[in-house]
Amino acid sequence: MRTVMTGAQAPARWLAFACGLCFLAICMLAASAGAWVSQLPPLFSAGLTPDPATKLPAPTRYSYRGIHTTVVSGIEAPLRTRLEATVPFDLGDVLAFYRAELGKLGWQEKPDGAVIAADHVELAFASPLGPALLELHRKDNSTAIELVQKNSDTATKANVMPEPGQAKVVFSNIGETEAALTIDERTIIRARGANAVALDLPAGKYPYEVNVPGHPAHTNTLVIAAGDTWELTVGRDGDAWSPLHLY
Repeated sequence: MRTVMTGAQAPARWLAFACGLCFLAICMLAASAGAWVSQLPPLFSAGLTPDPATKLPAPTRYSYRGIHTTVVSGIEAPLRTRLEATVPFDLGDVLAFYRAELGKLGWQEKPDGAVIAADHVELAFASPLGPALLELHRKDNSTAIELVQKNSDTATKANVMPEPGQAKVVFSNIGETEAALTIDERTIIRARGANAVALDLPAGKYPYEVNVPGHPAHTNTLVIAAGDTWELTVGRDGDAWSPLHLY
């Protein structure tokens, strides 16, 4: 299981899950071709029209586009959906496009913490499904888009919803031997086939180490924000997987 999300209470505590959860990161590249629409919204450059085939709003014209979803076994709705795209339009036009299209979907922009600069935009939203974030970056003659929407109902059903103001780290072991995770000055050992466990932590930067008998120690650093859930997993071959942003 791979999970990352902010949690709430201090001191941090580990929670055992009632059943093992298996999370997958599914990446799908949209293959729709760019299209020209004759009736264009007056706020946008020519060609900045929404593609009705995408799960999250995106222009029809792009040089790259991918949709990534994080899902949990047994629950149809994804925990997290992320759109990545690069489009040949000015950042200001792309920002106007998203404010209009997200508004049509009932997304409410949050002014707190908003960043709007000539080459970078970062806006938080409250969407009907849960928290969302839009990031835009200007590079060369294009604008890079990252749009993320979380599903609070799915996170609650999957027992990976962080406590208010906290982040959550989930540790799972699907290997053939026991595995140990050391993070935040504590060590958690999971036997082969044991249920995943979750730790609520304040937002911050956390070095961690995963140890599996017969394998070199794996060290890395996890940067987590309040409201996020990340998963650290030991695979069947005993290797530590890269952290997965679940929620």
